[in-house]
Amino acid sequence: MLIIPAIDIKDGKCVRLRQGRMNDETVFSDDPVSMAKRWVEAGARRLHIVDLNGASVGEPVNATTIQAILSAFPEVPVQVGGGIRDEDTIQAYLDMGVRYVILGTKAVNVPHFVSDVCIEFPGHIIVGLDAKDGKVAIDGWSKLSGHDVVDLAKKYQDEGVEAIVYTDIGRDGMMTGVNIEATVKLAEAISIPVIASGGITSIDDIRKVCEAGEAGIVGAITGRAIYEGTLDFAAAQKLADELSK
Repeated sequence: MLIIPAIDIKDGKCVRLRQGRMNDETVFSDDPVSMAKRWVEAGARRLHIVDLNGASVGEPVNATTIQAILSAFPEVPVQVGGGIRDEDTIQAYLDMGVRYVILGTKAVNVPHFVSDVCIEFPGHIIVGLDAKDGKVAIDGWSKLSGHDVVDLAKKYQDEGVEAIVYTDIGRDGMMTGVNIEATVKLAEAISIPVIASGGITSIDDIRKVCEAGEAGIVGAITGRAIYEGTLDFAAAQKLADELSK
């Protein structure tokens, strides 16, 4: 079970949003590279980086900052999301050293795009399904689509994606605990790995995610909790390792 620190980048700074609202941010660092160093030194075995500006405008905005993180820690696998909506962007990120790209809005809006890029970039495509009340949100969470999370996940599974990152928007950044029931429901419905995201607040949430690991949950992304100190990252990964033996 991987505990994956989130580094959300807006205007070159490391921030966290509440429920994806761009106007409700907390800046935690002016230097995302130093923040990545903090988590790598604490034992992170993967980093989750989101270009928040990119998610809003539909193309990378903070790629230079992401490149700096990749250059500083070439041995750590990185997954990147936010504004990835064409093959050229995927290729550029993979050329930088990104291990996985996370598709969101484009995956929902253009059905054949996922199957195309899974063929073109096998082993590197993750789809992020961000949901509220079981329905998938798009465009930086500003709009709800009519698509059901489980139905879409099954479709992407058949098209060859590596994993699904499932985020409960209602809990993201709110420090209210992970929606384990919805995450388990999704993981049990598909055969590819699920990475939980949104609401992880305490060591108890890590325990709950680990207990649900047999359903197919392989990791958990945590952001605000490790920045505000309600969750000790090193202790969280240590517990996950112990419970996953």
